[in-house]
Amino acid sequence: MKKQFALGLLAAVAASGAFAQSSVTVYGRLNVTLESQKVGEDGDRFSEVNNNSSRIGFKGTEDLGGGLKAGFQIEHGFDPTNGKAADTFWGRQSEVNLGGGFGTVRLGNFTPESYYATADYISMHNHDTGLSSDTLYAFDTYVTANKVGYASPNFGGFQFHASVAEGSATTERTYDLAGNFDRGPLHLGAGFSKQDENKQFALRGLYEMGAFTVGAYYQRATLEGAGNRNNFRLAGMYAFGANELHLNVGRTGDYSEVDDSGATQWTVGYNYNLSKRTKVYGYYTSVNVADDAAQFYGDDRNSFALGIRHNF
Repeated sequence: MKKQFALGLLAAVAASGAFAQSSVTVYGRLNVTLESQKVGEDGDRFSEVNNNSSRIGFKGTEDLGGGLKAGFQIEHGFDPTNGKAADTFWGRQSEVNLGGGFGTVRLGNFTPESYYATADYISMHNHDTGLSSDTLYAFDTYVTANKVGYASPNFGGFQFHASVAEGSATTERTYDLAGNFDRGPLHLGAGFSKQDENKQFALRGLYEMGAFTVGAYYQRATLEGAGNRNNFRLAGMYAFGANELHLNVGRTGDYSEVDDSGATQWTVGYNYNLSKRTKVYGYYTSVNVADDAAQFYGDDRNSFALGIRHNF
C-alpha cells in the first residue's frame, strides 16, 4: 500500500512538473449584427441577422528547455445565429509550431501573413464585420491550407514572415512573404504573395496621434486573364472615452485588360466599448461597382447594421 502511495505521489509530482511547463488558453469571439441590406440598384431592401466570423479556439505552448518551445493553435468557426458549425471543423486555423531564438517554424493551416501585415492591420472597424468587410483587397492568392511557414525573431521592432503552400495537379505552390515594423506610434508593413500567374504586393502604414489613428494601404495585383490593377484604402479612427468613430474609404482602378472594372467602397461606423471584451456598434457601408466590375466584386450594395461583439 505504501509502495502504491509513493508511486502515485511520484506520478503526481511528475505531472505537476509537466503542467507547470505547459499552458493552454481557450479563446473566442461572438459577433452578430442585425442588418438592413440592399443589393443592386433595383433590389428591395431586406433585413437579416448575420454571423460575422464568430469562432472558438485553443492555443498552447510547452517549454522544452534550452529556449525551445512547442506550440499549437486550433480554431473553429461557427454561426451563433443558428448554432451550426462551419463546413470544416478547425478550418479557421490548425497548426503546430516549434520556436526558439532562431524564430518559429509553423506547419498546418493558417492565414497568410501578407494579409495581416497590410489590409487586416488597418481594419480598425471590428476587423471587417459583415458587408463592411474589405471587398476590394485581391484575395486570389489567399491560401491557408497545407503550409510550411517561418516567423523571425523581433529585431528592434522588425519581424519577417514567409510561407509556402503545397500545390496541386492544377495549381503551383503559393508563396507568401510579409514584414512588419513597429516603433512607438509608427507601424509599417508589407506583403507579397504569388500563385501561378496571380500575384499581389501591398504596403501599409499606420500612425497613432493621441485620440486619432490613421492608416492606409496600397496594393498592386495581377489576375490571370484580367491584367493589373491598383487598390488603395484609407482608414481613420477617433477614440474618446468608451467611444470610437470610424471612417474608411477604398478605391480600386480598372484591370488593365477589362474596361470599366473599378469599384469604390466606404464605411462610417461607431463603436461603444462596454468593457475591454464587449462592444456594441453600428455602421453604414456602401459598395459601388463599374459596369463590368460585378464579376470581381459583386453588385452594388449597401447596409445599415447594429451589432454586438464579445471576445473571451
